[in-house]
Amino acid sequence: MDGGVKIKDLPNADRPRERLAEHGPDALRNADLLAILLRTGLKGRSAIQVAEELVARFGQLKGLATASLDELCTVKGVGRDKAVTLKAAFTLAQRMARELHADLPVMDAPEKVAALLRDEIREHEVEHFHALLLNTRRRLIRREMLSKGTLDSTVVHPREVFRGAIAANASAVVLVHNHPSGDPQPSEADIRITRDLIRAGQLLRIEVLDHVILGRPTAERPRDFVSLRELGYFHS
Repeated sequence: MDGGVKIKDLPNADRPRERLAEHGPDALRNADLLAILLRTGLKGRSAIQVAEELVARFGQLKGLATASLDELCTVKGVGRDKAVTLKAAFTLAQRMARELHADLPVMDAPEKVAALLRDEIREHEVEHFHALLLNTRRRLIRREMLSKGTLDSTVVHPREVFRGAIAANASAVVLVHNHPSGDPQPSEADIRITRDLIRAGQLLRIEVLDHVILGRPTAERPRDFVSLRELGYFHS
């Protein structure tokens, strides 16, 4: 026992563990999350007070993550055990970030887009419209199915495309849909929708990188998709 103030002894409003369970982790400050790891303070100081001093001393989380054990221990209330706990937590977070980054496919060519969705949507009997949400490195954050249409058309509104992109903090999107007829050549409606979405993306500073249409290969047309960017529809 280090004689510190325990979180369970604090008023409910100051108990980050309970607030996380009730409201989720996004409702907590960095200091609150750190206090959960620290559990107790030292010599009359609460874990939240110690956590707030850590934030004040090291600034951004990057400073805390790169601090040595000895540097962490310079904060009053952080002994060797607490410093080790913090170091372990930040190291796990860094490893998870590397795993997630490594697993995100790069969507920087229409061939990669087609390979990602070909088996899933090519054989649908009606048109399905998807958006691939990408980060600044053109890596896939997630994909969203936006709408289903008829045999030869689908309707999608810019707000449906960019609502998810904004929520995911995406910097770019790739549009994808299928042609049940098997012919991937764009219709006038496809071209019009693409241009509308390019303009909407420019206003929101979210780039529309491409619009890929999936069909089926034939002996005369072995490539089963087209890229509207490659066809020149993205030029002003």
